[in-house]
Amino acid sequence: MANITVDHAVAQDDLVIPLIDFAPFLSADPVQKKQTAQAVLNGFQNAGFIYLKNHGIPESTVSNVFANSAKFFARPQEQKDALSWYSPEANRGYSAQGREKVTDLEEQGDVGKLRAAIPDLKESLEIGREGEKGMPNMWPPEVEGDEDAKVFKEVMIKFHDTCKELHMQLMRAIALGMGIEENWFDSFTDRGDNTLRLLHYPGVPKSVFKRQDGQLQVRAGEHSDYGSATLLFQDSRGGLQVRSPKGTFVNATPIPGTIVVNAGDLLARWSNDTIKSTKHRVVEPPPKKEDIDAEDTSDSYPPRYSVAYFCNPNFDRLIEAIPGTFEEKGKKYEAVTSGDYLVRRLTSTY
Repeated sequence: MANITVDHAVAQDDLVIPLIDFAPFLSADPVQKKQTAQAVLNGFQNAGFIYLKNHGIPESTVSNVFANSAKFFARPQEQKDALSWYSPEANRGYSAQGREKVTDLEEQGDVGKLRAAIPDLKESLEIGREGEKGMPNMWPPEVEGDEDAKVFKEVMIKFHDTCKELHMQLMRAIALGMGIEENWFDSFTDRGDNTLRLLHYPGVPKSVFKRQDGQLQVRAGEHSDYGSATLLFQDSRGGLQVRSPKGTFVNATPIPGTIVVNAGDLLARWSNDTIKSTKHRVVEPPPKKEDIDAEDTSDSYPPRYSVAYFCNPNFDRLIEAIPGTFEEKGKKYEAVTSGDYLVRRLTSTY
């Protein structure tokens, strides 16, 4: 069997993000499965980011999720505010523009100062595993005449489960790439303690991005993600930038049919830092060539949508160095419960 080939989705300033065909891993061929798993692991070890194609989630499913997300954010502000995010333990509910500030800072006072100076220009809805006792998801009420509310709930619950299955497959690929039992992570990922985040970056005046203080106004600030991995579904506008080894920010341009996947801080810790959790941000996307060639008389930038699925180990599991990552140099981090770690990080964010 010939070796699989891995293309590059991004190659700039020593940042190489591979574009990986995930179909061979989902097949029964053991050689191609192993090769794909190694490509996934190498991508996370070298860049902290990969692009996946042929990942098993139909494009029609993703389009339906985006359409229902747009309908949700088009609801009156008072309806959305009634579904407000209510605690870091639950991490469920709606956040209006300016409430959250994604950053690597962990002190609430420092985050507050940054939020006031450079607010993130986005609104979001967090959706957790349905049916968690005492931690309800904040769904639009299903009242007469609002059929969209029922459809929205059904679509998002199903998509949450769909992404959970891909997360489990992704962790199996990492395990196989590491040379440990393929199902080693299954008992850490089978509950689905993950968060589906719908994101809307509203249209804003162009003047907002011309700050007088010289600081960069961003859609979402520089940060790394907290959990094990993030599945990011982008619209065609883009705006995601990944920090390169040279310290520059490189555009992670959308590729139709792909998912951008990045490793999170908890996976880096779990892997004893053999896997990277790379910083990234969201900016106003660079203009496309056709926009530059055309006469642009608009005073505002159009809206942007994305969907992020934040994958986490089961909240009750103890996270300590994975076998094979610490035997020579020892464990860099103390063991920590997944849920405790994530609550601590979320507490500093809001």
